[in-house]
Amino acid sequence: MNKFKGRVESLREMMRSRGWDVVVLTGNDPHASEYSAPRWHQVAWVTGYTGEGDLVVTEDHAGLWTDTRYFIQAEKQLQGTGVSLHKTRVQDQVLIPEWLSGQFADYDEVVVAVDGLGISATTVIEIINAIGKDRTAIANVPDLLSLLWADRPSYPQTPVITLGAETVGWSRRQKIDWLRKWLDEKGFDAILLTALDEIAWMLNVRGQDVDYNPVVMSYLLVTADTIQWFVRKGPIPEGDNETEDSFLELLADRVNIQDYSDIGMALASMVDDDYIRKLFVDPSSLNYDLYGILKENTKQDNVVTGKSPVALRKAVKNEVEITGMKEAHLHDGVAMERFLYWLETMLEAGESINEYDCSLKLHDFRSEIEGFRGESFETISAYGPNAALPHYATPEYGSAELYPRGLYLVDSGGQFLFGTTDITRTIPLGPCTPLEKEDYTLVLKGHIALSKAVFPKGTAGCQLDVLAREPLWRSKRNFGHGTGHGVGFYLNVHEGPQDIRQNFNSQALLPGMITSDEPGIYREGRHGVRHENLILCKDAGENDFGRWLCFEPLTLCHFDTSVLVRNLLEESEIRWLNEYNERVYDTLSPYLPSDVATWLRQKTLPI
Repeated sequence: MNKFKGRVESLREMMRSRGWDVVVLTGNDPHASEYSAPRWHQVAWVTGYTGEGDLVVTEDHAGLWTDTRYFIQAEKQLQGTGVSLHKTRVQDQVLIPEWLSGQFADYDEVVVAVDGLGISATTVIEIINAIGKDRTAIANVPDLLSLLWADRPSYPQTPVITLGAETVGWSRRQKIDWLRKWLDEKGFDAILLTALDEIAWMLNVRGQDVDYNPVVMSYLLVTADTIQWFVRKGPIPEGDNETEDSFLELLADRVNIQDYSDIGMALASMVDDDYIRKLFVDPSSLNYDLYGILKENTKQDNVVTGKSPVALRKAVKNEVEITGMKEAHLHDGVAMERFLYWLETMLEAGESINEYDCSLKLHDFRSEIEGFRGESFETISAYGPNAALPHYATPEYGSAELYPRGLYLVDSGGQFLFGTTDITRTIPLGPCTPLEKEDYTLVLKGHIALSKAVFPKGTAGCQLDVLAREPLWRSKRNFGHGTGHGVGFYLNVHEGPQDIRQNFNSQALLPGMITSDEPGIYREGRHGVRHENLILCKDAGENDFGRWLCFEPLTLCHFDTSVLVRNLLEESEIRWLNEYNERVYDTLSPYLPSDVATWLRQKTLPI
């Protein structure tokens, strides 16, 4: 039997022995993080599927819910497991709450088992509301899979560092003062922060508890006169001077450091009429286990839910952060151009290289940058048909070899002490088919249209998304992922609350926000194209019609013009492209080796 099919059956045996009708598992950690530590790769352990998604297991069905980015990957990895793919972000989608409601329509009571640590309160509430409050019984079993997963990884504990105001703009005390002012204005006594990037931003701390995201698994409780950080998961390892020094600095700022596991007990005893009468929490990152503790130990009006104010404050970068992000993109651009030069010269010399070789070489170039702290996500190094998977995982063994023809896509980024980068370039390696050239050109037209946008203050990203899609729609082509996501400052490469996508999101784009611009086209079995820069939202002036905003590209790396279908481009697009490539050359050439600079000069000549 397929080992993953066996794991699904073991889960069903547990369900039968405990009287559960359904088990819902997500890939979330206790903080609803996009990326999670290995301990929380629950869906992957059960099914073998390694992308984003949620799992539902009943007595006669096992289903994996994921979106358009992962359809091809999921279909391959789920073969033989007995787990069916349920597609989301498509027309007529049926999400988990609605599906459960239909499956158990005839039940008087439905027992839904969840790992309360690995699922958000919002998700469970949606399930309860869909099935019916009077018909749903939630069986909360923290660490549910530990009963089956004998070698389950432990909680991560990595070194903690602190960043000064000279790096991040605001000191820790300034941020706490701002948050306390917000609490006072709203009439709250305390706020519980559970999103890891919000906590890292508030305390000016960074760690390595989660791959690619420089965060520390923790909770933060702030009142008018106390700051309690629930973080320690064990003694500080001997020789970890960074963490010891950081904790001393935090203690000097009156941050009370407690053990990570004590958060539940603390909430149960602190939130009452005498100490905390009004506690504010964001349910989107509050796990269901903590939600249950609050519900059991507080009165109905003690806890107020809503969107955390930290997410928006964090998304609007200050001048120090913007300066750092520009520095990060300068160094990152140098690494990218050195990599692209290396790639071209290797192929011209007839050397044998594969996708994995390329990802390692790009890492080597980035690792030479002082302040480099690792990739901001797993590098997508994809040649030919593999690039049709938007989230292709480049294998170490069996990686596709590159040849001097067709298209190669590399989506990568770096974490630096002074910023975060995320860039995609689709590179012609030699002769391309007419369809490859056409797709390449149309995606670049969409990228340029968004980058050139001028729009009134108050405009949301969902209102701009069509700019990047219109050139593709005109040719009856489209892509299934969002066009842009927010990016943190030496923090998560994906952050909100803003984005640029078709889904409705009322959050307006504000000066200081940094967002990606990454339209694409994906043809299964053939090729994929994506062009991505990070763009900074800026003030564009005011007139009789109000205040206007625009974008400034932060990413510095040329776009290859050798395969463009010129008659598909308008003169304004050609002008933008020539000006952008010239800016790349002028900015980067002083920092490049002479042979690379000479090569880049040829790559950036006007078309």
